[in-house]
Amino acid sequence: MIWPFKRKFKKQIARVEISGAIAGATRKQVLEALKTVEEKKFPALLLRIDSPGGTVGDSQEIYEALKRLREKVKIVASFGNISASGGVYIGMGAEKIIANPGTITGSIGVILRSNNIERLLDKVGVSFKVVKSGPYKDILSFDRELTPQEQEILQALIDSTYHQFVSTIAESRNLPIETVKSFADGRIFSGEQALGLGIVDKLGSEEDARRWAAELAGLDPEKTECYNLEERKPLVNRLVQGKIPSNSSLFPGWDWLEFELSSQGLPLWMYKP
Repeated sequence: MIWPFKRKFKKQIARVEISGAIAGATRKQVLEALKTVEEKKFPALLLRIDSPGGTVGDSQEIYEALKRLREKVKIVASFGNISASGGVYIGMGAEKIIANPGTITGSIGVILRSNNIERLLDKVGVSFKVVKSGPYKDILSFDRELTPQEQEILQALIDSTYHQFVSTIAESRNLPIETVKSFADGRIFSGEQALGLGIVDKLGSEEDARRWAAELAGLDPEKTECYNLEERKPLVNRLVQGKIPSNSSLFPGWDWLEFELSSQGLPLWMYKP
């Protein structure tokens, strides 16, 4: 018996959003969401990216998971206000990419930063005694300058990671490596410029991306809805939001502070204005 009030079944596509700096917490949440997409056998995924990038390893793990998922699910990435550096890298895991004309993207490259407070320590009369197993064990130590040999080691690390980034873009977008290198110098560009460079396939909104994902999966865009797999916020954010309104600007830097503390001394695929 078919009840008169029974809702008509509508096929859905999944939606996963990646926002903010990419680090370990984001990686874990996104990988769990992608696993759910596969287990529930969604025919397509709308991947919304609004991120300046982040740590190299976490970005690579998300990208690899998207590549595996793409064998079973149609994936369209939508670049939001900003999708730069590691955000671009993750987008390479999608079958198709849409960006707004004014999206800030690019910043293809690697950066590694550390703090040096040697002069401050000298002023206050603080010094450290270090016992180490090898000459480079305390590389990037905050209490001294890098030696020329250490700079060479770190530059080789950066160059290797940069090559990984460029090679992935070249393979994913079917571009010669030298072509990618011509604009992969850390510069940022708009979504409109990215289209001309071959980084994205179309210009449009997230709604355009939703419709395209539905079409790729053989669904009617007019009748296909998104099932949101929401990103869970870090514990500190949830605690703060439990005490103040969610739209409060009293603690705007919690996410950024957490990322800065956790990524010191790590190579980053990150746009930092």
